[in-house]
Formats: sequence, C-alpha cells, structure tokens
Amino acid sequence: MFCKECNSLMKAENGEWTCKKCGSSRKVKSEDHHLITTKRKEKEIVILGQDVNTLPTAKVRCSECKNNKAYWRLEQTRAADEPETRIYRCTKCNKTWREY
Repeated sequence: MFCKECNSLMKAENGEWTCKKCGSSRKVKSEDHHLITTKRKEKEIVILGQDVNTLPTAKVRCSECKNNKAYWRLEQTRAADEPETRIYRCTKCNKTWREY
C-alpha cells in the first residue's frame, strides 16, 4: 500500500496503514484483503493472504494441477553471496514450490 500524500510505502499496524515517511495513516479496509502481522528477529513483517493477486505471474507448469500460470517472488534464503530463491504459487490450486 502506498501513501496518497507522499507516495511512500505504508505499513499495517494496529488496524491502520501508517506511512513510514510522512506519518499519515488510514484505517485498514476490508478491500485491503487479509493481513497477518508477525514479528521475526525484531522486524515486523506483513504477509498478504492467499487471495491477494498482487504478485507478478510467470508461465510455469504446476506439477499438481498442470496449470501453466503461477505467481512468483524472490527471497534471499541462503548467504548473501548466493543467488536468490524464486518461489512460485500456482494461480489455480495454490501449490507452492521453489526454484534455486
């Protein structure tokens, strides 16, 4: 979610979107989808629910349902000097797998 005042990235906390830069806030609405907030290593992470379609898609075949489209994202799962891991999620059956 981006701030309407300064176009900076906002974070969800305590039921409100808060701008990191200018401090403006607004309530999280039902159309903002399901948000799960968790803490890991002193950092707050917001995970979008599975029904959110904001990730880019790629033409890749799902081994479960044979669908040819999947959402993908990159994560640094190993040391910083190694390449990222590409994580796919099928757009049809939600099966998740990774590619190194």
